[in-house]
Amino acid sequence: MFKIIAVAVLVVLVAILIFAATKPDTFRVERTTTIKAAPEKVFALINDFHRWTTWSPYEKKDPAMKRTHSGAASGTGAIYEWDGDKNVGKGRMEITESTPSSRIVIKLDFLSPFEAHNTAEFTLQAQGDSTQVTWAMYGPANYVSKLMSVFFSMDKMVGDDFAVGLNNLKTAAEQ
Repeated sequence: MFKIIAVAVLVVLVAILIFAATKPDTFRVERTTTIKAAPEKVFALINDFHRWTTWSPYEKKDPAMKRTHSGAASGTGAIYEWDGDKNVGKGRMEITESTPSSRIVIKLDFLSPFEAHNTAEFTLQAQGDSTQVTWAMYGPANYVSKLMSVFFSMDKMVGDDFAVGLNNLKTAAEQ
């Protein structure tokens, strides 16, 4: 009986490992909202890391986290590093592209609790007296992240945070 159970467990484990290997080599998570404010106003809140404390959901997960700003004051070349508890980890962001009122691209490096190198992108599109804002994160999916995705939905985990952040951004921009 023990042998049958051990073989069954082994077959399930091998099936999971094979299934994980078939997952895509890249991932993308994104959320979109419409904010009743001009693109310039929304853009200013995203393009300046000093202003992220007013809307980023990660800022509220660990209010005691250490923050360091360097490089440009805002826009291309602005750098933000953080070191926090298990809820936010440690990492670095750098704005690599800043197109006024329409697009911001950020090189996003997580150092702990796991290492990952991704891209975050904000796109803003004017719609009458409002702005449609999309917050996306994308990057490579190594085998470990593919295996994790069998059990955890990155889209749900990160996407829920993006939805909260966009709602906070909406509140800040519409004031």
